[in-house]
Amino acid sequence: MKVVLPLRQHIGAPCKPCVEKDQEVKKGQLIAVPDGLGANIHSSVYGVVTNITDEAIEIACHEEQLEEFVKIKDTDSNLEAIKEAGVVGAGGAGFPAHVKFNADLKGGYVLANAAECEPLLAHNVELMENNPELVVKGVKYVMEITNAKKGYIAVKPKHKKAIMALGKACKNVSGVEVKFLPDMYPAGDERVVIRELVGVELKPGQLPLEAGCVVSNVETLKNVVLAIEERKPVITKDITIAGRVKDAMKGKVYMDVPLGLSVGKYIEMSGGYIKPHGEIVLGGPFTGKAGSEESPITKTTGGAIVSMPFPNDEREFGIIICECGAGKERLTEIVEGMGGKVVAETMCKRMVDDGRGRYRCELPGMCPGQAEKVLYLKKEGAKAVVVGTCED
Repeated sequence: MKVVLPLRQHIGAPCKPCVEKDQEVKKGQLIAVPDGLGANIHSSVYGVVTNITDEAIEIACHEEQLEEFVKIKDTDSNLEAIKEAGVVGAGGAGFPAHVKFNADLKGGYVLANAAECEPLLAHNVELMENNPELVVKGVKYVMEITNAKKGYIAVKPKHKKAIMALGKACKNVSGVEVKFLPDMYPAGDERVVIRELVGVELKPGQLPLEAGCVVSNVETLKNVVLAIEERKPVITKDITIAGRVKDAMKGKVYMDVPLGLSVGKYIEMSGGYIKPHGEIVLGGPFTGKAGSEESPITKTTGGAIVSMPFPNDEREFGIIICECGAGKERLTEIVEGMGGKVVAETMCKRMVDDGRGRYRCELPGMCPGQAEKVLYLKKEGAKAVVVGTCED
């Protein structure tokens, strides 16, 4: 068995390896360091480095895998511990946590994003139900680091068991409480979380700091606690397997999966495929991307969803691009997977330039009608439309 650890598991540049081929490594050992914006990468197993490329480090696993791991070095502060552990946003984007938390909120807010917004994904909910104290502790640590006065855990009302567990965990903790999000997609967008909990409507391009907030996914907060209290580097990931899988159609959760193992291994562990099946989507149905059985689990892998086969549709398609849902690349993949051809494209009418050349949704979660856009695509020759807009 082997693990494949990509050198880019975060926003920023790929890391630089600090090990060599044929070198023996231990679980938790530092194997790659940032080259600019980034986060440390550690071995998730005991084994031997078999290959190093510009993209990844491959490690052949020893047959015997001990529970113990190499702890991160002693640090002068909790923020430094988070940096040493290689904590990044586990909810998808992978922004280095030590950079995000290096802020003075001057009495602002730490917001724990517990939306678990993508359909079928369930590992964040399981974390909150079974280990709510990790989320609450994580909020408190980040509050101390950032000088925040309040910590809110943002969760959807439908997750009743998680709400009860979090409520009990918050009972004797000052400054931390549970708040509710609307039960819609994309409630987990950080601008929606801020809008619903703090009442500040950030414009496209504005950062949470401009609302006096730091927003962090609950699994990220779990990793913060483990880094500070156990000196544990980020070497595992919580994931959900779902879709056309025998024992996981509605979602099967695996906690603390070693980074670098293939998603195929966990599809097999979940009973294997239901036939016929289509592609493997890494992440959630809205914002996931096409993967394969060999795709390695990384710090930002939400899970793997096995889809239905694409229908055969060789028509000319138009696509409507949306920040909250699928972007141009994913929509094009879907069209080509059906055998169709993209002949025209446009953006959701909510998409505006954020001032830096990137188009962002003006009001995430408030999807407008798209009749005008559909008529435009029809005029351009589209016989059908594929759209990735928001709301459940």
